Amino acid sequence: MQELTQFFVLIGSVAMLMYGMKVMSEGLQKMAGSKLRTVLGTMTTNRFTGLLTGAFITTAIQSSTATTVMTVSFVSAGLLSLAQAISVIMGANIGTTATAWIMVLGGGSGGSFDMRLVVYLGIVASIILIYTKKNTNLGEFIIGLAFMLLGLTTLKSNANDMHLDEVPAIANFFAQISEWGYGSYFLFLVIGGLLTCAVQSSAAIMAITMTLCSTGVLPIDMGIALVMGENIGTTVTSNIVAMSATTQARRAAMAHLVFNLFGVIWVLCIFPHFVNFICGLWGVEYEPGVLNKDVNRDNLSAILATFHTAFNVCNVLILIWFIKPMEKLVCLLIKQKMTEEEEEGRLHFISGGILSTAELSILEAKKEINVFVERCVKMYGMVEELLNTKKGDDFNKLFSRVEKYESITDNMEVEICGYLSKVSEGRLSVESKIEIQHMMRVCDELESVGDSCYNIARTISRKRQHSQEDFTEKQYEHIQNMMQLTEVAMNQMAVVIQHGEQRYVDLNKSYNTEHEINNYRTQLKSQNIVDVSNQLYDYQIGVYYMDLISECEKLGDYIINVIEASGIKEKKANGFMVL
Repeated sequence: MQELTQFFVLIGSVAMLMYGMKVMSEGLQKMAGSKLRTVLGTMTTNRFTGLLTGAFITTAIQSSTATTVMTVSFVSAGLLSLAQAISVIMGANIGTTATAWIMVLGGGSGGSFDMRLVVYLGIVASIILIYTKKNTNLGEFIIGLAFMLLGLTTLKSNANDMHLDEVPAIANFFAQISEWGYGSYFLFLVIGGLLTCAVQSSAAIMAITMTLCSTGVLPIDMGIALVMGENIGTTVTSNIVAMSATTQARRAAMAHLVFNLFGVIWVLCIFPHFVNFICGLWGVEYEPGVLNKDVNRDNLSAILATFHTAFNVCNVLILIWFIKPMEKLVCLLIKQKMTEEEEEGRLHFISGGILSTAELSILEAKKEINVFVERCVKMYGMVEELLNTKKGDDFNKLFSRVEKYESITDNMEVEICGYLSKVSEGRLSVESKIEIQHMMRVCDELESVGDSCYNIARTISRKRQHSQEDFTEKQYEHIQNMMQLTEVAMNQMAVVIQHGEQRYVDLNKSYNTEHEINNYRTQLKSQNIVDVSNQLYDYQIGVYYMDLISECEKLGDYIINVIEASGIKEKKANGFMVL
């Protein structure tokens, strides 16, 4: 019964550690918000600033996965080049080593200090912050840190109580494995990678590895082999997310894997010497495959953290000069497969499923909405071209593309809003909930924009099929003037939605354009009655003519609805409004 209890305490402490890391990372991301995205998007002018940016963000949010996923999405959106992304990912690998040092400093077993005092004080402080709503995000960070430390100390304490180092079967197992030489290192390398893939948390596996080594169960060199496996396993998340993204995003994720694989290969070539050097820094004598029972247990944990840091720093120092060759390598490994036609009808960012944090999920949805806007603008450009297309085959092909885009806009609204609905079921701040509501309204209005564009195309098609008479030269001029006004409104909408967070946006221009469209429609409607009465053209042509003018006016209304749905009216500065 005691053994069963200890086993469940072991599993529970690992779960508590993983949950604490997740909550702590989410709290930090909520506190930082869009600032981290801004830093990531702007401070990557060269390989060294990209390196520092990746290291800073990962250290701040305690999640290399979050940094890598953000980087992949920025590459997919075209905000970062592949070379810039590689330097950020290198920095993320250095930043993630801070997690191991938190575990060393927070989970030490030496001395008379009881870590539980800090844990419970942290829980009390976080509950006060959360329930008084003074700083909910800070409260989440503190309670996440408290749970992480509690899980870590419980894990170590339980492992000590189990006395695994005194179990003959375990001692015999490691004695046999140590005789395999490099084979044992490869075995633990694979185990570390598979475990990290399974639990999607390199921090949890690192904590287990530290516990096994510090309790005298696992030889230090095999623990280091596990750490190397964890470095490879942690690249799986970004590669999974990138599977449904653009080719450049898949290449960025592959660069993460190539970086860690290269590091593992060169370290394995000098493994005994490298491990001996790291152990020497802590005054520990290295003996391959031998349990270090007489060594200070905290020093064994520190050796693993030191190795993790040295491994990634040395790897960066080597590869920082070879970013261009790495870029060429991943381009060879992942070739461009989809044509532009095939890319048109697919989601770029959110088809990989809900991400681990709401902040990242909202970011992905925002990028998808930007693509939605681009497709609406492109669809309207096709409609303008359709008006002036005379050849039957060319007209039919172009009209088919407009029909396809109308279907795409319908699907995008359903999929993006469905995704946001799932995101809203998670733990969100009030600001994030309001933001999601605005994004869903924007998607709804963008779908109306797509419908309106299709209605204009259908009117042009009906007139072509059922009327022998063509528009007069003056009518064509009026239609084109109206379409140009609508195009201006469409481009202004794209600027507001895609760049509203980055700069002040003059909304007066959008509203003035919408008023011009309304006034022009009213003027042409009155003129049309006069022209039909004067028999300048027959009544049916006048109907098609006014259908086009009226639908352009409706499109202008939908465009304004998109801008207002984004919440842009809520913040004002010096006569300007911003998202």
